[in-house]
Amino acid sequence: MNNFITPCFVYNTDNLKDRMKFIRNTLSPACQHGLTFSIKSNSFVIGEILDAIDHLEVCSYGELKMCKALKVPGSKIIYSGVMKDLADIRDAISYDVDILTVESPLHYQLIEQVSKESKKDVQVILRLSSGNQFGMDINNIMKIVNDNLQSRDKNIKILGLHFYSGTQKTKLRQIESDLNKIRLCLESLQDECGYIPSLVEYGPGLAIEYFDAPYEEKDVALIKEIAPIINNFAMEYPLGIEMGRFLAAPCGRYLTSVKDIKTTEGVNYVILDGGMHQLHYHGQMMAMKVPPIMQNPKRGVKEKYCLCGSLCTVADVLVREIELEMLEVGDVLSFDRCGAYSVTEGSSLFLSHPLPAVYLEKNKTTVLVRESMSSWKINTSLR
Repeated sequence: MNNFITPCFVYNTDNLKDRMKFIRNTLSPACQHGLTFSIKSNSFVIGEILDAIDHLEVCSYGELKMCKALKVPGSKIIYSGVMKDLADIRDAISYDVDILTVESPLHYQLIEQVSKESKKDVQVILRLSSGNQFGMDINNIMKIVNDNLQSRDKNIKILGLHFYSGTQKTKLRQIESDLNKIRLCLESLQDECGYIPSLVEYGPGLAIEYFDAPYEEKDVALIKEIAPIINNFAMEYPLGIEMGRFLAAPCGRYLTSVKDIKTTEGVNYVILDGGMHQLHYHGQMMAMKVPPIMQNPKRGVKEKYCLCGSLCTVADVLVREIELEMLEVGDVLSFDRCGAYSVTEGSSLFLSHPLPAVYLEKNKTTVLVRESMSSWKINTSLR
């Protein structure tokens, strides 16, 4: 661990591909119509996983530009996102993305306009809302489908539905509720419009175990528990599976070095060169939970520590109390299972600390793909 520039993220793409293979094997019927990776969970691995994935879900114009720069084929892209306008829709269609999602009646109108302008056929999926700002209700979906079926211009092909209701689901009943809502919508579309889908893109939002071992065993048990109900649904409708966190989280770790150790009123405080602006675990509140942590080197004798980051705020506590083998300045701690979201989800510009380096591991080799970058210029009026 001492060969890395800290703080940094390290992503093992071999592990990520193994995870994708496991999902395909466990959800075999469900994945017959594709396994999609949501790149908002980790955009650094894009170039390494294209052969292991059917589609990348791209949720912003910036992510689309990223994919274009990396020469991701348009046929591998589902262009999603709650906010679209003419500029990015034009760019997406010009790039021949495979599918666009429709989050609102306006989205459909804009896609229809660009499709006619460009004289290109476009495939779309209509997002069914789970009761929030994302997607549309059944009435809007039915109107769009009816208008499309009655239109003389057939530039737009509605493949089916898109549905995602949230992350970190741990209960079978939550998956059942999702699938029942999709089923009711599809039954209504068939009864009222005679419409039959060729794709239902579903993101189950399965939970990752971050704090209670055995981590991997719990992940495996969850996917195996929900597999029958998802696979049974796939026997009724052409289902595709979309995942981000569940695929990427186990493949990453965050390395941070011990910079200072002091004892204040009986508490051993460890000051690290990282912090909460870079490391984020879903469900971690007030640093009370302990994620999996490895240390290097190990010295046998154990002490209790409070692990703190480098920010000038009392909130920057990564773990409030943990027993580790005796630490010294210069030691490196590895926070595991942070392969999803953490690198982009933290308040990385706070206090103008450098952005962390990023490494990729594959085939037992390590490559630096982003050097540590200064952030202070972004936080000033200098030009």
